[in-house]
Amino acid sequence: MSSTLYRHGVVHSPADPFAEALVVEDGVIAWIGADDTADGMADRADEVVDLDGALVAPGFVDAHAHLLETGFALDGVALTPEAGVLSLADALAAVHEASRTRSGSEPLLGYGWDEQAWPEGRAPRVDELDQAAGGRPVYLARVDAHSAVVSSSFADAAGLRGLPGWSEDGRVERDAHHRAREIARDVGAVRRDELTLRAMRAAAAAGIVSLHEQSAPFIDTREGLAHLIASTADPASGLPLVVGYRGELCVTSDDARELMAAIPGLTGIGGDLSVDGSLGSRTAALRTPYSDAPAGAEHPSGVLYLGAEQICNHLGSVTRAGLQAGFHVIGDRAMDELLIGLRAAVDVEGVDAIRGAGHRVEHAEMIDAHALATLVLLGVRLSVQPAFDAAWGGPDGMYAARLGAGRAAALNPLADLAAAGIPLAFGSDAPVTPFDPWGGVRAAISHHAADQRISARAAFRAHTRGGWRAAGLDHTGAGEIRVGAPAHLAIWRAEHLAVQGAGGRVATWSTDARAGTPLLPDLEPGAVAPHCVRTIRSGVVLHDELG
Repeated sequence: MSSTLYRHGVVHSPADPFAEALVVEDGVIAWIGADDTADGMADRADEVVDLDGALVAPGFVDAHAHLLETGFALDGVALTPEAGVLSLADALAAVHEASRTRSGSEPLLGYGWDEQAWPEGRAPRVDELDQAAGGRPVYLARVDAHSAVVSSSFADAAGLRGLPGWSEDGRVERDAHHRAREIARDVGAVRRDELTLRAMRAAAAAGIVSLHEQSAPFIDTREGLAHLIASTADPASGLPLVVGYRGELCVTSDDARELMAAIPGLTGIGGDLSVDGSLGSRTAALRTPYSDAPAGAEHPSGVLYLGAEQICNHLGSVTRAGLQAGFHVIGDRAMDELLIGLRAAVDVEGVDAIRGAGHRVEHAEMIDAHALATLVLLGVRLSVQPAFDAAWGGPDGMYAARLGAGRAAALNPLADLAAAGIPLAFGSDAPVTPFDPWGGVRAAISHHAADQRISARAAFRAHTRGGWRAAGLDHTGAGEIRVGAPAHLAIWRAEHLAVQGAGGRVATWSTDARAGTPLLPDLEPGAVAPHCVRTIRSGVVLHDELG
């Protein structure tokens, strides 16, 4: 039996809101309490860690991520404002520099461009990419990862011309984009492992102990997902736990069982099984046209990828196989289609079977009162991304440009969802937004619509315990610091520190500071973000700056 005593800190525990120390034994929390009691335990512990006022909190769960794609983004040509790309000209210059300095003939992969934020107000064109890259194949994913622009040589090699979603200016969406993504991600096993390992280490450094990998045929292979699940199943791997979801449409329960056999340990069949696309790429399915739809647009109201009959069959097939089903849904028209499919599945399978399965919807950005009532009635769990509102909400944001201020103001109604009692889990959709769970919590408490803000406590729980609940793993005690629960922890430092007596330094964590409630960091605008100094999964250290 091995044990570690953490003392002289602040422990976020409902079991003891004033705890300053804890003991981890063989991956489980064995004791929580005060420093004066902990001092008497120091001689019996195998390791004693002085927290020096740091906060010990439950480790975060990212309930929607794409590890291989995140690895590619971390390794590729960054086209984000954080990388200094503030215009179309900057993006083309970055492509030119990468083509000049990166050896080999493999395609240049770039990520994160957003024409909405550029003064030119448009995406690169195929001729511009050809010139910037000197003829080298180029694939540049838009920030939402639902469309891209490609060079002539990439389009020719991938056979994109003429596919649904191909445009002669080099823009690809729908089928053409799915094909482009498959080609862009066609790498060997060694390279694939390098990329996913880099992504998982970045997650661990952000205090994340588990990720829900949303795999799909155009994102990764079955074999790739099976490898992620198997290679992270044991905490001794030193990696966050990967909870696996696979977005393949099932028609019968035999389809679902075949997929379960191909991917051992699969948690759900869905996730990025897309009913529609994204708002940024104007492929999310809407009831009425986009406010800024280009003249003569082929699909001015977006695109439905799945119909109610397909949704119904998938729900029934997966329910009978004993797994969660799930769907990517963003637009209000797509939500309408999902609800028709859900009600049809209830007619076939029965309400108890559908409710008991705990099916999921990813994103769910446009939810009206009718949809909310149906989702509550049928026990649907939601995986949402508060960072989307922080990035694209508000009167001057992308949502307002795409939908108009009135429709945009109703997006991502977090307070309505929480008040209705819908189980919420927070994620990043990395690489669409980065691994930054405190940023997600901050976005939820600072929603652009003041009446949709939720408390820091509710947001924190959605990003910790909510993730375990969404995957049906909350029965393990994960997501809370209490005796007997697995030691899935993250340790944080912040700027706000104060000396309190001879017992050492304690943090003045200030958000949600109510009597008897575990304290959280100050997440108000302008506050310095907490910094992760150690991430722990079942007692195993995944990321360490404590030494």
